[in-house]
Amino acid sequence: MNDFVIECEKLSKSYQDGENQVEVLKGVNLKLTQGEMLAIVGSSGSGKSTLLHILGTLDSQTDGVAKIKGQRVAELSRKEQAKFRNQHLGFIYQFHHLLMEFNAVENVAMPLLIKGQSAKEANIHALAMLDKVGLSHRSLHKPSALSGGERQRVAIARALVTNPALVLADEPTGNLDKQNAIKIYDLIKELNNTLNTSFVVVTHDLELADKLGKIAYLDEGKIAIKESGYVA
Repeated sequence: MNDFVIECEKLSKSYQDGENQVEVLKGVNLKLTQGEMLAIVGSSGSGKSTLLHILGTLDSQTDGVAKIKGQRVAELSRKEQAKFRNQHLGFIYQFHHLLMEFNAVENVAMPLLIKGQSAKEANIHALAMLDKVGLSHRSLHKPSALSGGERQRVAIARALVTNPALVLADEPTGNLDKQNAIKIYDLIKELNNTLNTSFVVVTHDLELADKLGKIAYLDEGKIAIKESGYVA
């Protein structure tokens, strides 16, 4: 039995634009083992977000195979995909998407409540995860009282609180200044080392992408992968 968290084979995605068929992904092959980190870079329209959405069960391929934790996710029903996301995946976006009426610990606890944990148990785990991202002292603050970098750290804690096998991040530092962006990438690397969580990060920043273990270059729907130059 292998320990691949991602296995994509000849993955393709196309859609109709009037009379034209637009190919977004063209036969992408990709494998990632548990604990590996991958940055996906490429120009706008190269298919980065489409690939991320397919991996996250938010979209489906036109052809080929996409397996997450050995599961062909496109074959699941929508209800099964939602359960799969909650059990195995975490998501981080450019904009934190925190619920503004709830404080930090309540935001982080939300995926656990959806999973069926009691409020008391969910809050205990949420506080522990906030501590891991250095924000336990801000646990009762609502997002409006947090800085941009702090909000993104709360979003990271929320993505990791269910102990997912894979976290998918779409431009997680795109809304931050350079200093805070570096802090977020260093935090992702640290959490990867301590929790053995796999990360796939879409980014336009080549310097920050090089902090991760592998870089996938997407160009006109095709992919090329190289090891990054980063040394832990």
